[in-house]
Amino acid sequence: MQPILKIDLTTGKTEEYQIPKDWERDFLGGASLAARILYSSLRRELDPLSPEAPLLFMTGPLTGTSGPTTGRFVVCGKGAATGLWAESNIGGFWGPELRAAGYDGLWITGKAEGPVYLWLNGNRLEVRDAAHLWGQDTYTTQDKVKEEVGEKSARVCVIGPAGEKQVRFASILCDHGRMAGRTGLGAVMGAKNLKAIAVRGTNPIPVFDLATYAPLRSEANRALKQDMEATVLRELGTASAANYSEYMGAMPVKYYRRASFENVDNVSGAKMTETILVGRSACQGCVIACGRVVKIGEQARRKGPEYETIVGFGPNLLNDDLESIVDLGELCDRYGMDTISCANTIGLAFHLFEKGTISTKDSDGLVLGWGDVEVIKQLVHRIGRREGIGDLLAQGSRCFGAHFDAEEEAVQVNGLEVAYHDPRGVSGMALSYATSPRGACHNQSDYFFVDWGHTNDTLGITFFERHAQAEKAANVARHQDWRTVFNSIVMCIFANTEPELQVKLINAACGLDWTIEDMLRCGERGWNLKRAINHRMGLTRANDKLPRALLEPFSDGGSAGFIPDIQGMLSAYYAARGWDKETGKPTREKLLQLGLDDIAKDLWG
Repeated sequence: MQPILKIDLTTGKTEEYQIPKDWERDFLGGASLAARILYSSLRRELDPLSPEAPLLFMTGPLTGTSGPTTGRFVVCGKGAATGLWAESNIGGFWGPELRAAGYDGLWITGKAEGPVYLWLNGNRLEVRDAAHLWGQDTYTTQDKVKEEVGEKSARVCVIGPAGEKQVRFASILCDHGRMAGRTGLGAVMGAKNLKAIAVRGTNPIPVFDLATYAPLRSEANRALKQDMEATVLRELGTASAANYSEYMGAMPVKYYRRASFENVDNVSGAKMTETILVGRSACQGCVIACGRVVKIGEQARRKGPEYETIVGFGPNLLNDDLESIVDLGELCDRYGMDTISCANTIGLAFHLFEKGTISTKDSDGLVLGWGDVEVIKQLVHRIGRREGIGDLLAQGSRCFGAHFDAEEEAVQVNGLEVAYHDPRGVSGMALSYATSPRGACHNQSDYFFVDWGHTNDTLGITFFERHAQAEKAANVARHQDWRTVFNSIVMCIFANTEPELQVKLINAACGLDWTIEDMLRCGERGWNLKRAINHRMGLTRANDKLPRALLEPFSDGGSAGFIPDIQGMLSAYYAARGWDKETGKPTREKLLQLGLDDIAKDLWG
C-alpha cells in the first residue's frame, strides 16, 4: 500500500505514515485497517468534536482499479452522535483520485484557526482560506473549489452548513450527491474548520499483479452486467425494493407505528422510472449505475432519491408525493445531512406531537401533521440552520426524545437512527441493528436480502425463514464478516460478485494467496476489532438491544403478530461469535485466535 498523509490542522505539520505490513495483510484496507490504525486514538474520554479527534479518509486495495463497483472509500473516526466507532462508506470518484495522487489515506487531526480547505495536487498540499465558502451549500462549494484550484478534473469532498454547525448527523458529500451519510462525521469535519478537500492525481493505481488482475476484473464486470439484481438496480434504482418491502411488512410506516402503506406505488422505483427519470449515474468504474437522474417540470436534471430517502421522507412521514421527496432529499444534500437520521428524527417529532408529549409551544408554532410536506421542509431547514426546534432535532432522535423525557420512543440504537428495514418483517435485521459497531445500520449487514432468499452456499450463508430467530444467528454473523470484507477492499455491497472470483481479485491486487475462508477470517478480525474499540469506549452488553417500537407487534400487514426475540437471538449470536455472554466482549480466546494478541491484553489484562 501507499502511505497515508497525516495532517495536523492546528500546527500545519504534515508527515507520511507508513502502514505496518502485517496490518496491511491482516486487515486489507478500508474500514478494518482504519480501525487498526486508530485503535490507540479512540478513547472513552475523547470528545469526537475536539481538535484531538481523528478523521481518517481511507481507500482499499481495489479502490480505483475499475474492478466491480470499486470506486469507493471510507471515512472513519468517533461518532458525533454515538460516541462509538464511526465509519461511513461513500462512492463517486474522490477515492480513486486520492490513490492516483499517491496516498491511500488522509489522517486529519487538529483544528484550523478559521475555515480552510485542502488542495492536494499530486504530492503537493496547500491549506487555503475558506472563509468565503463558509455557509455555502455542498453543491455550490464543490463548484467554487474546482474553479479556484483551476483544475476541472479535481475531485472535491465537502461539508455543508450542517457540518459547520455540527449537526450530529451531518454528512460528507462528493461528486454532487455521493454521501458519507451516517454517524455524523460531517460534524467532526466541521469542528475542525475544514470545509472541503480537493484532490487531483495522475499516477497509475497500484496493483500487485496487473497482468492477472485485468482479465479477472473484466470477467467480474461482464458477469455483473448480466446479474439479475444489478439489472434491476440499473433499471429501477434502489427504490425497486419498495413494493416488495412493503408487502413483506419490512417497510417502516408512520415512524414504525403502522403495518402498511396503501400508496406505496406512488413512491416506488417503477413510479420514478415511469414519470421523472431522465438518466442514470455511476461511481468510478461501476457497470451497475444505480444512481437516478430526474427532471421535474422545466427544472434542470437533478439527483433522484435512493430507497432510504424515499421511505424516510415518504411512508415514514405518511407522504406519497414523489416530487416532494426529491426536493427533501436535495435539501438534505445541500445542507449536508444524512437523510435516514434526518427523516427518522422528524418522524419522532411528529409522533411525540400526535401523542401530546410536545405541542406548538415546542415546535415554533408549527403543527406537526403527518404528510404535511411544507412542515417537513420547514423542519429540514431549521435543522440545517440549527434554528428553533431545529437546534434540538439536530442532536438526533436519542437526545431529542430524552429532552422531552421520551427517549424510549426514539427508534435508534446507540444514538444512530434505525434505517428503513423493519425487523418485524425480516428478523435477521434485529441482530444487524443490535450488534452493528456503528449503531443501527443496514449496510454492515444488509441481511434483509438473505431473508428474501439471496443466499450464498459458497460462503455458508444459507436460508432461514424470514421470521426464524436464534437459529439464524450464526448465519447473520457470517454475513456480517462478509460485508466487513466489502468495507475493507472497498467494494459496493450491490456487487453480486461470486466469492471465488472476489478472492482472486484480492489475491492479484494484494499479492496474497488466500482462500475464501482466509477472506472471511479477515472480515471476522475486523468485526471483532471494532467491537473491542467500542468496549474501550464504554459499550456493554446492555447496549445490544432494539428500540421499544420494534418490539410491538402489528395486527395486520406482512409482519402481523411477529416480533423478534432479541434476547434469545443475542444469546445464540454471542455463542456463534465467541463473545463473553456476561459482558458482550470478544473472549480472550477469540481475540488470540484472530491474531489480535495486543487487543486481548488490552481488553482482558
